[in-house]
Amino acid sequence: MENFETRIDLNNISNTAETIKKEIGKYIIGQHQTIDLLLMALLADGHVLLEGVPGVAKTLMTKLLAKTIDAQFKRIQFTPDLMPSDVIGTMIYNSKTNDFEFKRGPLFANIVLTDEINRAPAKTQAALFEAMEERQITVDGTTHLLDSPFMVLATQNPIEQEGTYRLPEAQLDRFLFKIEVVYPTLEEEKQILKTFHLKNTVDFTSIKSFLNATSLVELRHTVQKVLVEENLMGYIAQIIHETRNHPSILLGASPRASLAVMNASKACATLRGRDFISPDDIKFVTPHILKHRITLTPEKEMEGLLIADVINQVLEKIEIPR
Repeated sequence: MENFETRIDLNNISNTAETIKKEIGKYIIGQHQTIDLLLMALLADGHVLLEGVPGVAKTLMTKLLAKTIDAQFKRIQFTPDLMPSDVIGTMIYNSKTNDFEFKRGPLFANIVLTDEINRAPAKTQAALFEAMEERQITVDGTTHLLDSPFMVLATQNPIEQEGTYRLPEAQLDRFLFKIEVVYPTLEEEKQILKTFHLKNTVDFTSIKSFLNATSLVELRHTVQKVLVEENLMGYIAQIIHETRNHPSILLGASPRASLAVMNASKACATLRGRDFISPDDIKFVTPHILKHRITLTPEKEMEGLLIADVINQVLEKIEIPR
């Protein structure tokens, strides 16, 4: 263990992450944990669901992150009349060739922002299932592979219910993180006013790129090499297993959640300058991985019990490996 410090060179990841955070910080005041989680998801090859009331810079944050990467970015505004073909593409008749050709939809990009994802009906949301999990799309029996890297950044408003549709559990399970974007503090709000006193819009053309598709894939390969000791794998498995046996939980987390905790912990460790994960990494990422994957019993929901409290109970119950 004494050679942990030199086993993997993490300088490239650390330097890139810091420059990206600095660039985003020119326009986003505060939200440090949210930005850290977005970078972890980026390194762990995971999708992110950002939930917050209007005006807390969810869309701006995702667009800024996408601009710091020299890769193809597409934004899809989800609406009640959005059809699956508007997302994945459709077959178009070509009079020159006398045949049908597949016209790619906006989902064929490296980073896809699905704004207000809960405004589209289940049929359209289901169009994302295959793409998010298998990185491919099947249309009329033909499979089309998506480019690598591929990442979905989705936003939704937790308060407004009119004209919205609840995301299916199968889709929620495909998001690595659910990040709750909170209001800024008083001091941060003052700084926002100072920052945008003389400029009301963000000049996206001035945002610098620090990664491209190839270098991002290389960073992800580095993250995959991060050491996970067997006792920590057992710790992760115990946490997830406990969600299936907790008296307050109706629906526990799936094995996909175990993998999500492990992969996110690796990314967390690299951003903290280590090439091995620790229990602290696991405890940090777990709430953001479980909060959208478990369902409380109706009785506990009526009592006002919060999912966050139950997750804390689970983490406190499992003995931390030494």
